[in-house]
Amino acid sequence: MKRRPIRVCGAVAALSAALLLSSCTSGSEAGNAVKGKAGGGGVGDPVFPALGNGGYDVRHYGLDLSYDVAKGHLDGTAAITAKADENLRSFQLDLQGMTVTGVRVDGREADFSRKGHKLVVRPSAGIGKGDEFRTTVSYRGTPEEMHDVGGGSEGWVKTDDGAFVSGEPAGTMTWFPGNNHPSDKAAYDFRITVPEGYTAVANGELKSKRTTGGRTTYAWHNAEPMASYLATATIGRFDVQESRTPQGLPVYLAVDPREAKASKEPLSRLPEIVAWESKLFGPYPFSSAGAIVDHTPERIDWGALETQTKPVYAGAPDTSTVVHETAHQWFGDSVTPKTWRDTWLNEGFATYAEWLWEEHEGGRTPQQQFDALYDSDENDDRWDFPPGLVPSPGDVTETPVYERGAMVLQQLRNAVGDKTFFSILKEWPEKYRHTNADSEDFVSFCEQRTDEDLTDLFDDWLYGEGRPDWEYEAA
Repeated sequence: MKRRPIRVCGAVAALSAALLLSSCTSGSEAGNAVKGKAGGGGVGDPVFPALGNGGYDVRHYGLDLSYDVAKGHLDGTAAITAKADENLRSFQLDLQGMTVTGVRVDGREADFSRKGHKLVVRPSAGIGKGDEFRTTVSYRGTPEEMHDVGGGSEGWVKTDDGAFVSGEPAGTMTWFPGNNHPSDKAAYDFRITVPEGYTAVANGELKSKRTTGGRTTYAWHNAEPMASYLATATIGRFDVQESRTPQGLPVYLAVDPREAKASKEPLSRLPEIVAWESKLFGPYPFSSAGAIVDHTPERIDWGALETQTKPVYAGAPDTSTVVHETAHQWFGDSVTPKTWRDTWLNEGFATYAEWLWEEHEGGRTPQQQFDALYDSDENDDRWDFPPGLVPSPGDVTETPVYERGAMVLQQLRNAVGDKTFFSILKEWPEKYRHTNADSEDFVSFCEQRTDEDLTDLFDDWLYGEGRPDWEYEAA
């Protein structure tokens, strides 16, 4: 995610206190004689304890959505293929709002109930550990836009010509049910039906587009594993441009005409940025690239989200923002944090990519940018908390995660030298390609690649309170 000037992207704190603390357990489930455990709500995330669910691992989402732009009404069917991690008599899905009209497990009707943002499903027969099972949820209604205390928005946000869809950290559950936590990644297929003349854009590659009876269905396929917060189904009247990079990578750009002029130059550099970052970070991790630039309501007070394969921009981006969101395809999308406390592994790396790009364009070096931040007293909130220990939901994408996260990397570079550092930038996303990692994984990864003792560096810069009183000198 990329911040706009002055204010940090507001959507990151979109869960209310009630939602954060709510959880739903099935208890004894009187009347259900099926043997097995009741899959719990939550996966133990230290920042968002009620997000995600235990007992299963999702392999694939098949989402069939039909949206009435004028009424803001959504009809949906979610077919969720998962593997049971334990014997289950029930399990839970995250879904905020919407009316559930039916649930089937492996083709048979299942009982269900709702509590907060948890949908509890009780199959007619138990699910054995290791079994693959398919849950189909039919639902409808007007998706709820989620807000933080400052008015920031996420989830399914109605626009004047469709819907702007963004999921970080929890908004995805406003438009489809699932295991809404970064640690459970899956493949996706989307079928999105909208009125003729509108475009529906999702992750991956467009497989078909068919118009019948005044409505158009777009079919999108995203084969690589994806965290739920990176899914999108943005709808609007877009100008669409399809092309390929010089290396043959498909590129899909969907731009609101009102943002086309300001977006033209930054987006024209996307192939160049992909090639440049591929040299730094290794092969591009997905089978396509692109961007969605929407004309969003004024209440959208953040700049962009690293939606997998097609970052979503809330208005025309500048070039550095394109650099930032494209870097997220490696750091955040391919290598996804295990918990929301590890967000610096997304934002610190993407911010450092901006620093490298500025130097590439003839501007300041990363060390000069580090020095300016370290010596400045104008924005003391960068020292509010250590990036590796995000204290609360409202802090997930605050300044320390971005700026001090990037400063950790510059200190690492100074400590291990350029050769080892730039090897780390390539080898880290290669080792954890399409999987999850946390701060401890990164620290261990770095320590294995150098003879330097990095204990004090990470203790002070990644986990230490306040502004560290020491720094490595640049080699």
